[in-house]
Amino acid sequence: MRFCPYSHRTRLVLKAKDIRHEVVNINLRNKPEWYYTKHPFGHIPVLETSQCQLIYESVIACEYLDDAYPGRKLFPYDPYERARQKMLLELFCKILEYQNTTFFGGTCISMIDYLLWPWFERLDVYGILDCVSHTPALRLWISAMKWDPTVCALLMDKSIFQGFLNLYFQNNPNAFDFGLC
Repeated sequence: MRFCPYSHRTRLVLKAKDIRHEVVNINLRNKPEWYYTKHPFGHIPVLETSQCQLIYESVIACEYLDDAYPGRKLFPYDPYERARQKMLLELFCKILEYQNTTFFGGTCISMIDYLLWPWFERLDVYGILDCVSHTPALRLWISAMKWDPTVCALLMDKSIFQGFLNLYFQNNPNAFDFGLC
């Protein structure tokens, strides 16, 4: 679902690692019965491998993609640094005061940045971008993220996202297809 931040995480990793894939969008308010065979609770995203293996929960799916596919590793190789990024994700609110690099994982974009980005991309659409105005390090991170080719390739047009939200809150079944064509 292209409007969901959890599936956005997975799409960022797929793009960053240049993994060929197919996206199947579903209506989150009227999920097809077949989808519950993919995820017992009907949550998104679900990653289905070419061997019909199912992986769900966005962070787990992203870690799987990083491990299973070649190319640039988004999680660090070092076990401690890998654990550190996972702790940062869990404790995001507390790390803002301790962060001293442009990106959360260090000097270049890594998995932690992609896992956090979808919520920050949506701040402007939700009308709350000013909530980061008093955090210079976070504003610097947002600016740096917008220069990343992977993030740029998946940036959601604000008017399309607003159109989706308008239809979504009206319970319009066409909301999930808004902006396609």
